[in-house]
Amino acid sequence: MAIVLFDNILREQLFPLTLTKAVADIRCGILTFKERWALITHQPIFISTDAYLAPYYSPFEDEAALWIDAGVIITKELSTKILSLKLGQALVDENGLIAANSESPISIYTKENTVQQFEEVFELPLVNRLQYPAQMIEWNNCMIRADFDLLTSNRSSAPISHTNQVINSANIFIEEDATVEYCTLNSTTGPIYIGKEVILMEGTLIRGPFAIGKQSVTKMGTKIYGATSIGPNCVVGGEIKNVLMQANSNKAHDGYLGDSVIGEWCNIGAGTSNSNVKNTGSEVKLWNRYTKSFMLAGQKFGVVMGDYSRTAINSCINTGSIIGVCCNVFGEGLLPKVIDDFSWGINRKYEFEKVVRDIDNWKKMKLQHVSEADIAILKHIFSHR
Repeated sequence: MAIVLFDNILREQLFPLTLTKAVADIRCGILTFKERWALITHQPIFISTDAYLAPYYSPFEDEAALWIDAGVIITKELSTKILSLKLGQALVDENGLIAANSESPISIYTKENTVQQFEEVFELPLVNRLQYPAQMIEWNNCMIRADFDLLTSNRSSAPISHTNQVINSANIFIEEDATVEYCTLNSTTGPIYIGKEVILMEGTLIRGPFAIGKQSVTKMGTKIYGATSIGPNCVVGGEIKNVLMQANSNKAHDGYLGDSVIGEWCNIGAGTSNSNVKNTGSEVKLWNRYTKSFMLAGQKFGVVMGDYSRTAINSCINTGSIIGVCCNVFGEGLLPKVIDDFSWGINRKYEFEKVVRDIDNWKKMKLQHVSEADIAILKHIFSHR
């Protein structure tokens, strides 16, 4: 049976991360939500999201499907219950629909409407759903551990070179064709997963839990603390702690990045650092674009950066900052806490033609190009800002 991961209205609370993608394509832990379900089920995964994102996703045309809230955090017990649903059955909690086996598209999400639509509805205790960027920081430790078990079950790691200093090798997994020499790998505080064709340059220091995706690189002397997830095709350096970097992004030079979520195709300029703790020690507040208000994000939180955004060298990012999509960020002193989409500097708007040109320049550095789908989606976002 086909599986469809659907977005509900909570998707907007994850802006700017989900302005340019569906929730299913968010990486938390080692995998994206879509990758995780594909690995569990060995089935094609379809995505149902806002219409303007349709150029990125194949249409779903089958009559019956298993519809699953894309942001639900999977446990072994929950996935078993979801995959055992029969036609006309649904799972709900107090926040609404978790999953349903349905012959028609899912377009309602409340618990009450779900009860009316399906023949048999099973109510579960409240499940975890990804609703806010701060949850990604809070949950990444547990999700790296769960994904590590899922990815490495009944498999053997590639040999660890004798040049490395290793603590607790049993909790380290290295995929084929990775290059790891003269590094320090300490997995006593959590697992370390190193993806295919990764290069960890000499002097890299890693303390788990940590994951790095296919073809990513750490520069010489990089210092990484858990819980950190680096997506595929990224380059990182300097000091990093408790960071989720989605894919194709760079923080290649010295500077501190902590308790932060970085989107795709981003670049953190040399010497850029962020604050993750207020000088008063009080709880950090993070802007929620959906509710148009600040919400508490814990005692430590750095920055959320949307896709295709970049900072100039030596930028100073404030505690609890939101940087939108397609921003070229530069300015003197401590940057504002909220930087709108398509910002040039901090108070001017990027011209759309320059946005496309500059993104294409960055993509060329990784042997890719801006696609027609990219342009259509960015133009929609630009016109609605």
